[in-house]
Amino acid sequence: MLDKKGIAKRIAKEVQDGFYVNLGIGIPTLVANYVRDDIEVEFQSENGVLGMGPFPFAGNEDADVINAGKQTITTLPGASFFDSALSFAMIRGKHVDLTILGAMEVAQNGDIANWKIPGRMVKGMGGAMDLVASAENIIVAMMHTNKKGASKLLKTCSLPLTGVACVKRIVTNLAVIEVTEKGFELLERAPGVSVDTIKAATEGDLIINGDIPEMDI
Repeated sequence: MLDKKGIAKRIAKEVQDGFYVNLGIGIPTLVANYVRDDIEVEFQSENGVLGMGPFPFAGNEDADVINAGKQTITTLPGASFFDSALSFAMIRGKHVDLTILGAMEVAQNGDIANWKIPGRMVKGMGGAMDLVASAENIIVAMMHTNKKGASKLLKTCSLPLTGVACVKRIVTNLAVIEVTEKGFELLERAPGVSVDTIKAATEGDLIINGDIPEMDI
């Protein structure tokens, strides 16, 4: 199965030339490290950065240049900085081609829960609600199961929702899965992972058509 870097590498293959991409907190922030060198992509962070590059090497960090998760970042030539009002105008105006988010749960109809576990202190859902409400192309990056081994790909989300019927594709440590009208469709499996393993780890309806290829990462 994949580690977090492996998930990011696979998602990087979904990024196309000329895309404007928003990277959420967690695994999605790693995607910028693995995008092909022969394409041009603009990574946007909701705290007001356009033109993010890979994470800086140790010793080269600038504490004043951070992403929405407060991680230090690099910027590419031509990068720009602006206030949150302009950043969210870009998001709400549908000027982002691809949004990559983490999630606690995803339902088979595309609902996503990624901001709150009842009983735990949280500061709020941040920009996630705006992103999932405005984006037309959403990929979720997450582990297939939680720390207790329970599936995070469900028939119905049990946690408070961030967005409804919005997720298009999910990349986990076990598989690449498409959200369809009939449920989760298995597209690819992680190297060395069997279809039966993925079925056992998926609570929602899983559609399997023919032989499922391994991911090419």
